[in-house]
Amino acid sequence: MRKIFSAILVSTLVLTGCATVRESRVNPFNWFGSARSEPIASAEVNTNPLIPQSSGLFSSARKEQPAYAGRPFDQVTDLTIDRIPGGAIVRATGLAARQGIYDVQLTPANPDELPVDGVLTYRLEGIVPAQNTAVGAKPTREVTAGRKLTNQMLAGVRVIRVEGQRNALTARR
Repeated sequence: MRKIFSAILVSTLVLTGCATVRESRVNPFNWFGSARSEPIASAEVNTNPLIPQSSGLFSSARKEQPAYAGRPFDQVTDLTIDRIPGGAIVRATGLAARQGIYDVQLTPANPDELPVDGVLTYRLEGIVPAQNTAVGAKPTREVTAGRKLTNQMLAGVRVIRVEGQRNALTARR
């Protein structure tokens, strides 16, 4: 009984001394220290260091952005908005008139992607193939597209609207 009591007493004394180990260099969590802010010296203020400024073999292809040639879907069948940290994901499911539509996306109705009277509007669009394709069954013509919206983009938005050729679905906040 004395040995157990002695062991408990010694372990209690050792554990109470752990507060000093927390700030010591013996603790591996203290090896790198805390972060500090330091000024950086930069020659150019408005440049992104991750984007190369030099020209290369593929530099002209990078500068040219072709216009999106998508056409609106026949109808929008489902609209869901999933909350995520820092914003939301708008997910729309559409039903095409025929199979084979590719490069589907939610295109903003206005170029600045700003809400008009609290309504943020998107069009569900896809590129139609050049050759004729079969109409097919309903499940083979369904596609889903999504778009991430930040909290800044959602400021002042009360309704999100996704349009197709025949209908539009809305979701309120």
